[in-house]
Amino acid sequence: MISSNITLILTLSLLIWGSPFISKMVRLPIPPVEIILGSLFAYFGFISNNQYFNLIAEVGFLYLMFLAGMEVDLKQIQRSSKEVIRKSILFIALMAFFSIAFGFIFRLNIITIISMPLISIGLLASLAKNYGKEESWLKLAFIAGILGEVISIAALTIFDAASTTGFSSELFIKVGYLLMFILAVYLIYRLLHLLFWWYPELKKTLVPQVDTSSQDIRLAMALFFILIAVMFSLELELALGAFIAGIAISAFFHHEKKLEEKMSSLGFGFLVPLFFIHVGASFDITSLAVEGVIYGALLITVLMLLSRLLAAIVLRKLSGARDALLIGLSLSMPLTLLVAVATIGYETKVIDILSYYQLILASIFEIIIAMTTIKILHSRRSKSV
Repeated sequence: MISSNITLILTLSLLIWGSPFISKMVRLPIPPVEIILGSLFAYFGFISNNQYFNLIAEVGFLYLMFLAGMEVDLKQIQRSSKEVIRKSILFIALMAFFSIAFGFIFRLNIITIISMPLISIGLLASLAKNYGKEESWLKLAFIAGILGEVISIAALTIFDAASTTGFSSELFIKVGYLLMFILAVYLIYRLLHLLFWWYPELKKTLVPQVDTSSQDIRLAMALFFILIAVMFSLELELALGAFIAGIAISAFFHHEKKLEEKMSSLGFGFLVPLFFIHVGASFDITSLAVEGVIYGALLITVLMLLSRLLAAIVLRKLSGARDALLIGLSLSMPLTLLVAVATIGYETKVIDILSYYQLILASIFEIIIAMTTIKILHSRRSKSV
């Protein structure tokens, strides 16, 4: 037991440190490289099932959602024209329509159909780190992604509740909790906005510019865990709490730019890689030999990409055809939510192990295809400017 724990710790340490070097060698983005390495090292027995690894990987997932929330600029969304908001909503509606339609045409199971329209902006934080969040296509992607993420997490919360309680009164109670929580968050946001408007010096008290005790990090982490605790008590999806915590930090303490850099460094340097490695380790690489796994995963991947690219046509007039394509690709990687739905579906016996592996593998394919294509298109775009 002790030797396996030591092996696990050493393996994770080497993977966290070495994955950026391997990423440069194979010319692939770091997240899919970490997932592939996690799967390979688990196959060879270097990564074993461990409760502490599972726990810290879950924290890594929540922290990724927290960082995604910190990338959200509510003022930018409020300043956005009605045309941008309208087109973003239309994009989400069309994407959902195409996804569901494709699902029924190809006779996919209900869990896969539910999974296909999901949108997660967790990896947008990674793209913003690589390409800079001032990119016009990333700004639009965040606006559409935020709207889609909130809807997706709400749908995931309802699905999680329905899978355990069925369509009973308890399900409606949980939906009521979700609606009350969202309303409470909005009211608190308006109240704090008014408070900081009347007492702007309060921001500097909470997050001082000259800080010798890391007060800014302490505040951010406290808010992160408080909202997770609230979601725990309401038995709702924890990712929503982490996401809203990040939005709160961005909304009220955007003046402190170093805070975002500090939190991002902690996440992408430690917690987030552990989550990606854990995702890879949860995928049994021998399942690739099972008939239907690769074909099913590729089919899901193609349909999810196609639904988003077709929906992105409505965004052409806002930023051009190439940027619309980049937006569609950047919102084609709902890794975190796809894994969550697959896990819930498998644990509640709604889907079998074949469908589970198909969804996990599809999430990996999507990242590799989308991020590689974005890299190629962005480099061409930069050369043409």
